[in-house]
Amino acid sequence: MLFLNLFKESIHFAFTALRVNKLRTILSLLGVTIGIFAIITVFTAVDSLEKKLRDSVASLGDNVIFVQKWPWSFGNDYPWWKYMNRPKPSVEELEIIQQRVKSSKSVAFQVTSSRSVQFASTTVENVTVSGVSQDFDKVANFELETGRYFAESETAGGRNVVILGYGVAEALFPRQNAVGQEVKVFGRRLTVIGVLKKQGESVLGNSSDTEIMIPVNFYRNFADIKSEGAQILVKASPGVTNDQLKDELTGILRAARKLKPSVEENFALNETSLLSNGFDGLFAVVGLAGWIIGGFSILVGGFGIANIMFVSVRERTNQIGIQKSLGAKNYFILMQFLAESIVLCLVGGIIGLFLVYLGTLIAEYGFDVSLTLSLANIVLSITISILIGIISGFIPAYSASQLDPVEAIRMN
Repeated sequence: MLFLNLFKESIHFAFTALRVNKLRTILSLLGVTIGIFAIITVFTAVDSLEKKLRDSVASLGDNVIFVQKWPWSFGNDYPWWKYMNRPKPSVEELEIIQQRVKSSKSVAFQVTSSRSVQFASTTVENVTVSGVSQDFDKVANFELETGRYFAESETAGGRNVVILGYGVAEALFPRQNAVGQEVKVFGRRLTVIGVLKKQGESVLGNSSDTEIMIPVNFYRNFADIKSEGAQILVKASPGVTNDQLKDELTGILRAARKLKPSVEENFALNETSLLSNGFDGLFAVVGLAGWIIGGFSILVGGFGIANIMFVSVRERTNQIGIQKSLGAKNYFILMQFLAESIVLCLVGGIIGLFLVYLGTLIAEYGFDVSLTLSLANIVLSITISILIGIISGFIPAYSASQLDPVEAIRMN
């Protein structure tokens, strides 16, 4: 009960200080507000970007190994010259892996290029055309909005059928069902048998909305199947780790490419954890930058709060003496001013949070950029505000609690 009365009185004193000394208080709170705004803005932007990246990476499949020419790596020391002359994965290697692998039941081939897709007088440029093998739907993460996936006879026979990405279908058939219609790719007519569900933008640029899929045996008739975009996707069986699958694939591919034991692999076995680990370092650096940027503002704000608390103690010295003469304990005076400092910092923090929230609304509705002020960042900002209030207000509050009541009453 005593604590509640003390807290209520401290809030009253804090808001009285806000009302009586508006300019001084606003200038003192400005540092805390700017600091919280800077830190939480950076963290909100980083969290939103990280979520998009993680979602994009997750869409690739965390239990899928990508057999490719180029390894996924980060840094300035990337030895690209070592990989230039590596052979690309081939359909023949797909068949070898399918025959020999025991750690996977789903293996698929994919080759991509950029082409235009036409229906009547409407043309969509720069569409990603994926030539895929039969089991691609078992390895890749996608869902169909309408229609169906390729039949085995269609992929084996290289039939002229196509599955459209949501964005491509919407552009070509804005007011009608795309399934059953015919579009032109490579100058040939293909029948639409399905439309993929809308995925939205992908930070990695692998959104299926701007993609179409055709049987790889149809693709190879009109484009180079040994292009840079060729890859083999191998999905681990339940209970099999990625490392176990990679070990088995390494042996199979070394044998298929007739590599001697002393010769280095001329292929890359990539997995999504390589991307995730690279992002961890990037986001750690950005987060540190946010702390540094906001930290200076919060430091200045902390000094401002300490200054206003010293002034407040000075102005209320006579009142402190009266309280002590009536029996108020030192801890009561200490807690009174400390709570006032915390309340002042919380006001600055809440203003900073409000500005961040306004920024997310402007970004979403003004620039179509999705930013979310998470509960974790709200809790973080409140925690920082409380800590700054405690640190900044402790010395002024302690000095107030140690005042001699007789001397304090005499001071004006």
